[in-house]
Amino acid sequence: MPRRLHAIVRGRVQMVGFRYFVLDRARELGLTGWVRNGAEGTTVEVVAEGPEGALRRLEEALRAGPSGARVDALDTAWSEAPEDYPTFELRH
Repeated sequence: MPRRLHAIVRGRVQMVGFRYFVLDRARELGLTGWVRNGAEGTTVEVVAEGPEGALRRLEEALRAGPSGARVDALDTAWSEAPEDYPTFELRH
């Protein structure tokens, strides 16, 4: 059964390619959902759906981030997948 990961990544995560890092990793893992910058300038929000193992690998990637990023905190919430996103995309 598909699961959903909702994550808020806090730190130096904007203007360092973090959204594109997440987009690439999620697509590599076959996940669906979206990623966007938070309005306050210090967060990135991620909603991803798919197999739990792939979501756990994405969670590990979020903790590390791309080169140039600094992840200070990762807040996560897990649930059953309530929606069926067709792809993984960037949101603005």
